[in-house]
Amino acid sequence: MDQQDPPRGGRRALLTAAAAAPLLGGLSASALAAEMGRSEKPLRAAFSNAGLQATWCAQGKAAAEYWGKLFNVDVTWFDGELNATRQRGAIDNMASQRWDFVAIQAFGIGTLTAPVRRMIDAGIPVIDMDTLIAPLDQVNVHSFLAPDNEFMGASVTEALMQAIGGEGTVIMTQGALGHTGAQGRARGFDSVVKRYPKVEVLDTTPGDWDVTKVARIWDTHLTKYPKISAAYFHNDDMALAAYNVMRAKGRTDIKIGGCDAMPPALAAVADGRMHATVRNPSCRIHGGAIMAGVAAVVAGEKTGPEGIPKHVITDGPVVTKANAAGMSWMQKHYLI
Repeated sequence: MDQQDPPRGGRRALLTAAAAAPLLGGLSASALAAEMGRSEKPLRAAFSNAGLQATWCAQGKAAAEYWGKLFNVDVTWFDGELNATRQRGAIDNMASQRWDFVAIQAFGIGTLTAPVRRMIDAGIPVIDMDTLIAPLDQVNVHSFLAPDNEFMGASVTEALMQAIGGEGTVIMTQGALGHTGAQGRARGFDSVVKRYPKVEVLDTTPGDWDVTKVARIWDTHLTKYPKISAAYFHNDDMALAAYNVMRAKGRTDIKIGGCDAMPPALAAVADGRMHATVRNPSCRIHGGAIMAGVAAVVAGEKTGPEGIPKHVITDGPVVTKANAAGMSWMQKHYLI
């Protein structure tokens, strides 16, 4: 593979060019190539996230492909299908091939450790996205790009507590229990609710990111519980699936909060179906993985001092009616 020396200005110049790209219609891929000093030949990258049924994952794929085109990276996708066993098969297949770099969001912690170690041992930089493949002291990934999930869970839960006046009943519908992002969101929820002694937690059944399962769960909840003041969901897809059940049963008085701030949720916040969500920046994480991989391969950027940190926090804001429109614009250009 032919490589060039990094351009003058190094990583800062690369990031400046990348950040400007969506805003400068006349900036071509070839101009970016000159700015970055990337390989003259396309890089080959393999990506996988939890499952493209989830809108967050689908948006991440689009963002990775968008930034890949700008950075001269051919992205091959290995769908996790929201199933740990099927994702493991996909990553075993990935590990049998040669890549310039790899980026993975695991469906569950510890499920992909062996094939990921094989790729790392083969000299392939592996970028971990959103949820831990394994604890960072157990697998030597190039970097881990993720939001502060406890902040996400706590901030939306606090917004819900304020909306119900600090008293009433609440349900948390969790994601997959083995997903470290879901674990952090649950801790954030718990940290807030314990400060409100007049709030009762009715249920915390996981929905596993599966909207069909969530619809069944919430059909049961609405039959069992005549009064539900608020509901916190670990992602927006589950929140909106539950809202459809609430609407069918005439229970739209429940204050709803979600995570991810995907476009359908932004519309729901704007029109009042959802009270709040928080941005898990899919575009920033998946696009950042492209940039981290390119920097590792082309510029030889290492993990640690003067390079990329082992853990990069990629937080996005809480989204309400006040900032929903701007968030939508930023996502449209794969910026957050």
